[in-house]
Amino acid sequence: MDGLLSRALAAVLAVLAGATIGHAVGSWLEGGAIGSIVGAAVGAAVIAVVDALRGRRLLAWVRGGGVSPVPAGVGLWGEIGYRVQGQLRSRDRALDDERLRLQQFLSAIEASPNGVLLLGADEQIEWCNSVAADHFGVDPQRDRGQRLTHLMRTPAFVAHLHDGRFDQPLAFSPLGGQQTLSVLIRRYGDGMKLVLSQDVTERERHDAMRRDFVANVSHEMRTPLTVLAGFVETMASLPLTEVERRRVLTLMEQQTTRMQTLLTDLLTLATLEGSPRPPTDRWVAVTALLAQARADGEALSGERHRIVVSVPEAAEVAGSQSELLSAVGNLVTNAVRYTPDGGRIDIAWRRRADGSGEIAVSDTGVGIAREHLPRLTERFYRIDGSRSRETGGTGLGLSIVKHVVQRHGGSLDVASEPGKGSRFAIVLPAARLRAVVEASPAEAPAP
Repeated sequence: MDGLLSRALAAVLAVLAGATIGHAVGSWLEGGAIGSIVGAAVGAAVIAVVDALRGRRLLAWVRGGGVSPVPAGVGLWGEIGYRVQGQLRSRDRALDDERLRLQQFLSAIEASPNGVLLLGADEQIEWCNSVAADHFGVDPQRDRGQRLTHLMRTPAFVAHLHDGRFDQPLAFSPLGGQQTLSVLIRRYGDGMKLVLSQDVTERERHDAMRRDFVANVSHEMRTPLTVLAGFVETMASLPLTEVERRRVLTLMEQQTTRMQTLLTDLLTLATLEGSPRPPTDRWVAVTALLAQARADGEALSGERHRIVVSVPEAAEVAGSQSELLSAVGNLVTNAVRYTPDGGRIDIAWRRRADGSGEIAVSDTGVGIAREHLPRLTERFYRIDGSRSRETGGTGLGLSIVKHVVQRHGGSLDVASEPGKGSRFAIVLPAARLRAVVEASPAEAPAP
């Protein structure tokens, strides 16, 4: 309003000034009235020209995008320019805020462990995150605008996309791939589709392992139960001599022991999987640990093997004594079972160059073929099922060893060759080890 008043006042003053000058000139030329009119017109024209020039400057500023400062000295037009500039800045701030929110939203989707893909009305790729790009084998930039079905040709997925019934997710394996994807499709907007993908390979593998585990446990339990039931029926229905009766009772005891061992191993696995990690402030002496494992191995061997323990330096391991003894004991037990009579079994401790520690159990037994090594720690995996049952194995020992080692932050190294024996090494991280300085007799405290 102030700019408009000042502009009107300037126009009035210009007209009056022009009229006054024109009247003076007209009077001198004996035409005062005409001079006043001409002078007023000239004053108005000057104001109009100046106003037009100012408007032109403002128009040039607007056409330039309003980036530079508003032209100074343009009066009312300057006021309009300042208001326009304020609106442009408000709009730019709003656009920047929207861009930031959009970028944050897309970054959040990008960080998602699941794939997110947006399809247009013609099934063309509008946008996708890197996970979806990996799942569907597309490039987020290069393939934008391409039809997904031209790039992803798995028949099950194409049929599901064209079917239009998206109530349930689809699980399928892409062509030439080893992974299993679960895809859920939802419609939105004007014919657009949201495609959510998830890699369920590990879940499917665990489900298969769980099914196999239940089947294996059922099979392992059924065999001794069937034998026991047959022996009970035999003793109840047939007259047996004392020798026959003792033989049947011995076989029944063997089957009972087998079931007890199996249940013990299953409970051990369940405990390992459901309990917290072993403590890091409880120390187990390696010398005592290996001595106990040797004693257990000698009891099982019955002097049929030579068992040697080597501990060149005293050390302690942080963790669970019962778990570590179970792991080393299982390795020693396997060595006894699969080493012929007269063979040798070595239980050794050593420090590695990187600071980690190693408990190794080596034998001169039958050895293991290379193709079996990657699967040795699978539950119920047996190289020779009949021999394993003859020696009393449950197929869970090495699985227990693997769980114990992993819970202590270590790893299990296996080296074996048929006919040349095997070597199983429990490798423990340096963070769980400490050396023990044994006091000399002169320094030992008095009792």
